[in-house]
Amino acid sequence: MSHVDPQLDRARKLAGLNTARRSEPDTTSPFWEFDRDVWGTLAQATPLPLKQRDIERLRGLGDRINLDEVSQVYLPLSRLLNLYVAARREKHDLTREFFSPLHDRGLEPQDAKRTPFVIGVAGSVAVGKSTTARVLRELLARWPDTPRVELITTDGFLYPNAELDRRRLNGRRGFPESYDRRKLLKFISAVKSGAPEVR
Repeated sequence: MSHVDPQLDRARKLAGLNTARRSEPDTTSPFWEFDRDVWGTLAQATPLPLKQRDIERLRGLGDRINLDEVSQVYLPLSRLLNLYVAARREKHDLTREFFSPLHDRGLEPQDAKRTPFVIGVAGSVAVGKSTTARVLRELLARWPDTPRVELITTDGFLYPNAELDRRRLNGRRGFPESYDRRKLLKFISAVKSGAPEVR
């Protein structure tokens, strides 16, 4: 049975977070859990940059979504991600300014170069990962200070059919073991290291 700190519980209630809790049982976890209603209240102060016609276009790709779901679930998430991107950009700018005396001498550290912000969407087979990624891309691209947003699917990291046959994984296509994880990690490392072109 988990112990609830009364002072922490009171502080959460005063802050309006009484239905949010730290992930259990690890009280040092950096993650928060919110039910849908509480999470949806965050959308009230966030304007919706998607219109019904945008939702219809996304639906045309076979996605089952509606404007209410976008505004209650995806919009607050896109704003939070936008804040993370903005904070990272500010950190980059401050770091670059700090290292600027070294720049003229060609000694600027590699870390001072701006690299992409990578967001991963994970989940079981056919739970809506692609839908989530497409909606987030549409929302993130509409924030005025968000740079170009690209969507990379995992399809390109599936083993070739011959390799799936050899490994007897054709019936497991789309499951973790059917992907070339080494290739995926290499790709992400190249993106995060600021490689000018990644394939």
